[in-house]
Amino acid sequence: MGKRRSSRKAALQFLYQLDPVSGSGCPELSELRSDFKYFCSLHHESEGGEMLKFAFALCMGVLENIATVDNLADRFSEHWKVSRMSRIDRNILRLSVYEIVFLSDIPLAVTINEAVEVAKEFGSETSAAFINGILDKIGKSMEKGESGDDK
Repeated sequence: MGKRRSSRKAALQFLYQLDPVSGSGCPELSELRSDFKYFCSLHHESEGGEMLKFAFALCMGVLENIATVDNLADRFSEHWKVSRMSRIDRNILRLSVYEIVFLSDIPLAVTINEAVEVAKEFGSETSAAFINGILDKIGKSMEKGESGDDK
């Protein structure tokens, strides 16, 4: 397994623990950094610094942009609101939507594939298809230069 997938899994596990309510904002940076370091010392002690750095950047990115990320996920998930999704699906989507919107150096196909693989490992039987469908719609919209505001 690649370092980036390990990073995504660590970020997912940390966000799952926090599971911020939609749009609730980011906890204090000093608290978050301390909590993340403690989390990693318990669960990812053997991982390298590069993996943990990317995982922390993903967590911070999601938390700092949670309103935008949740809004996009809400717009492109038919008949579902982020608040009604399972905790695992919600946080996989948050990480992936953040990557799609804010990390343009990661190809769309890679982000979607990684999300689907993580969903297969951590989610329910239907998680991978559910997440794939939403991310595919968001990705196509972004490729067309749409922000999703007109859905």
